[in-house]
Amino acid sequence: MRLGYCCINLSLRDQGITINRGMIRKTWLEQGLPRAGDLAEQNLKDLYKILEWNVAHDIQVYRMSSDIFPWMSEYSFEDLPNFIELCSIMKRIGEYVHQHDLRISFHPGQFDVLASPNPEVVSKTIYDLDQHARIMDLMFLPKSHQFPINIHIGGSYGDKHSAMERFCDNFKRLSPSTKARLVVENDDKPSQFGVIDLFNGVYKVVGCPITFDHFHHRFCTNDISAEQAALLAASTWGDITPLQHFSSSKSLYEDASVINRSHADYVYDSIPDYGFDVDVEIEAKAKDLALLRYVANDGLFTEELKFEFEKI
Repeated sequence: MRLGYCCINLSLRDQGITINRGMIRKTWLEQGLPRAGDLAEQNLKDLYKILEWNVAHDIQVYRMSSDIFPWMSEYSFEDLPNFIELCSIMKRIGEYVHQHDLRISFHPGQFDVLASPNPEVVSKTIYDLDQHARIMDLMFLPKSHQFPINIHIGGSYGDKHSAMERFCDNFKRLSPSTKARLVVENDDKPSQFGVIDLFNGVYKVVGCPITFDHFHHRFCTNDISAEQAALLAASTWGDITPLQHFSSSKSLYEDASVINRSHADYVYDSIPDYGFDVDVEIEAKAKDLALLRYVANDGLFTEELKFEFEKI
């Protein structure tokens, strides 16, 4: 089992290292492509530094931020004035990924909804997902689920079957690069999509592997156990190591006032081993600190680390 974390590296933040520099709409309208290109270049350079830090700390799994390229739904990468420089950095990142056997991924946000009944939303979703895949192409990463782009169905709209049908129909409109990388994740609401839903309604139709989210399964079980769900999801990955998400309950361990679906700052539960190789992205608010604490302390919470996190 290889463990990783998502997007923000808190250990490096005090050094100004981040990959989500962006700009508000007013700045985008005033400064446009040159500013977007400059910010993307800074983000990519820091992405390389974060990957170096990960390797130094024996972390091989990492989720990249979708904010690396600000406002990327509004342009083609080739239109950026510093496109050649950006390509050079991305190629170097890809070489580093291969050299150290890293697994990097994307998880585009909630506004990417292939199952939407709104054609405009679907068109924007397709362009945004294709942009994510293009970044991976420019890193010279293989077009495979080894480097996944993970999304949710996005909503049942009162009819789960029809929503999955729309998802599969719109999947066919994605670029070949995107289709080769797209994976789907089980949801955290009973009205949405569990692993069995995704297996029958998406994987069997278009072949998207299923990212099993342990925490989400608590709220949308499809009447099977977590182990059964994990094994079923793993069966969809073929020769590729399955990807999973793991987090603990904030309401159970940290703050009883929040909704029960909130993710905790740290990991309080042991990540289960169901007998197969897996890469796990820890979705904890303390990011790399949560991962380091889990590895060092076998998931045991310490007041010392709690104090360190509260200072951030």
